[in-house]
Amino acid sequence: MLTVNEIFHSIQGESTHAGRPCVFVRLTACDLRCSWCDTPYAFTEGHKMSLDEVVARVRAFECHVVEITGGEPLLQKDVYPLMQRLLDEGLTVMLETGGHLSIEQVPAPVIRIVDVKCPGSGESHRNDWGNIDRLTPQDEVKFVIKDRDDYEFARTAVTKHGLPRRVRAVLFSPVHGVLDPQRLASWILEDALDVRLQLQIHKFIWTPETRGV
Repeated sequence: MLTVNEIFHSIQGESTHAGRPCVFVRLTACDLRCSWCDTPYAFTEGHKMSLDEVVARVRAFECHVVEITGGEPLLQKDVYPLMQRLLDEGLTVMLETGGHLSIEQVPAPVIRIVDVKCPGSGESHRNDWGNIDRLTPQDEVKFVIKDRDDYEFARTAVTKHGLPRRVRAVLFSPVHGVLDPQRLASWILEDALDVRLQLQIHKFIWTPETRGV
């Protein structure tokens, strides 16, 4: 049994899969309180659903890509059998996780997008750096960047841990409406970093406040 905030069909707004139709399964609850969080409604809102119900809802959209997100999805133990069930359906399965919980038990075919917290989030002290050694070449690492201090934190992490050699992509995402993407782009270019500038395209297609997209 899972506590589900929402399940919806939309355009993937982030990661190297941005632009693809995707089904999102947003689970309820998070034990982080990032300063820039754009889904605080997922902290508490939700309803109980069985694994069969979730899989049936996903299947009904006839979409081959699904992302498990939150909240923090790894807080619910039944997320692991859910991911396996979705893999068994032949789907491309992605997991977006806050980076403070171990990804070790996530089924191997799942694409793990690990959101390493920068100081501007107020939660950087919670990062589980052991996840670096658990990453695979299909995974992605994301840094949400609020200001120059966050950028320097992310740059240090990228170089210290050799992240571009470990994963499919390292994503630098400016906090929407806070850090000018042009400024972040200039920093990346000045340092010749092997990372991708990521904009949350769903916030441009719709509005930042629109839910279910």
